[in-house]
Amino acid sequence: MAKKTKGQTERDEQLYQLTTLVAGKFSLQEVLDKLAAAAVKVVGAKACSIRLLDVEAGDLKMRSTYGLSEEYRNKGVVSKNDTVVKAAFAGEAVVLDDMRTDERVKYKAAATKEGLVSQLTVAMLFREKGIGVLRLYSPKPMRFDEDDIAIARAVASQCAVAITNARLYAEAIEGARMAEQVRLAGAIQRRMIPEKAPLIPGLDVAGTYIPCFDVGGDLYDFLEVGESKIVVGIADVIGKGIPAAITMSSFQGAVRAYADLIRCGCGVGACIDSERDEDVVKYLINRLNKMTFNEFKAGEFITLFYGAIDVKEMTVTYCNCGHEPTLLIRDEKIMPLEKGGLVLGVNEESEYETETVALKDGDCLLFYTDGLIDAANFDGEFWGRERLQKTAKKFTKGSAGRMVKNILRYRRRFVGFARQFDDTSIVVVKVDRTAEPAFMKQVSY
Repeated sequence: MAKKTKGQTERDEQLYQLTTLVAGKFSLQEVLDKLAAAAVKVVGAKACSIRLLDVEAGDLKMRSTYGLSEEYRNKGVVSKNDTVVKAAFAGEAVVLDDMRTDERVKYKAAATKEGLVSQLTVAMLFREKGIGVLRLYSPKPMRFDEDDIAIARAVASQCAVAITNARLYAEAIEGARMAEQVRLAGAIQRRMIPEKAPLIPGLDVAGTYIPCFDVGGDLYDFLEVGESKIVVGIADVIGKGIPAAITMSSFQGAVRAYADLIRCGCGVGACIDSERDEDVVKYLINRLNKMTFNEFKAGEFITLFYGAIDVKEMTVTYCNCGHEPTLLIRDEKIMPLEKGGLVLGVNEESEYETETVALKDGDCLLFYTDGLIDAANFDGEFWGRERLQKTAKKFTKGSAGRMVKNILRYRRRFVGFARQFDDTSIVVVKVDRTAEPAFMKQVSY
């Protein structure tokens, strides 16, 4: 084996050092600058430039140079459709023996002024797609040979690795930042879900919220109205994730603000010229619909079931705005509460109906969002309303909390480990005027 010359040994050492640059603790700009300088030294060229493709602009931006003036750096745009660039992206090492006369050179005058004659262009590739080009320049014609091309390709390969690593690292940092923001948003949203219900004698209340992602568009809430009345609201934004959570947060604030009309010091009659629950509920729903229509973006609609339960009068007055009907379960018979109107936000002038239904001791009201019944197993079969109703009737004798847990247990048995794509909220209210009031604890799983 022929012994390497001193020059070959130095070149091998310099090539090895190129491979270690990417693994160093340098920023992307530092790595590109070092690679450009190293390429010039290893090849013995005059200068080097590294351009990266801007996909949106359709051109290649100058990212690093060595041995070039500021004037040449800013000589003009290099398009991805440039003849030399296209050939390089196709895998060719493009050698221009004399830039002063080659028709492929766009900026001949600038090259002549800079003292550049020969040029070698190779592409930086990631997954066989061009992400940029590396160029070497010499003041001599016909300067670059096969060895120079091999070295240029090696440098371009290291550039591609450095750029890819930097982009992946940036994406990982951004992903971690977004994940933390989503985690915090989820924690904030869960604080919106009440930990306990107002103490209303004669009612047993339990509820839970299960987002399919960290944040979602479901909500339930309680509002105390006097000593014997509670309002239960359960809603679902048409959408998922952070946008739905933001919309729902705004909506919850509006619900509470408008509901204060019921509790204001001047009395309901002074606010809406009526003290009937049906008139009050209808008034609030109309206000919420107009607000949703005017304040939220197009396509941001909300389903809502809003029910006022009066233990003293033993009634529930409700309005169903495109939501899953709350189920009134009595003696193993089920009555869906369906009176209402359109989803909120579709039409500013929508009309809504309300209804008052008499309650009896032992009655059970089951409020839920469609994520409960739209849960699917691995065969794509939905759990559905029929299974929900059959399951709910099994557990009307126990506590509200046990009923919630058993409904979810039966659903989980049906869907198995199949991933779900919609949030689930459930509230159970049982009427028992002989029972002592107790704090409602949110059911956890």
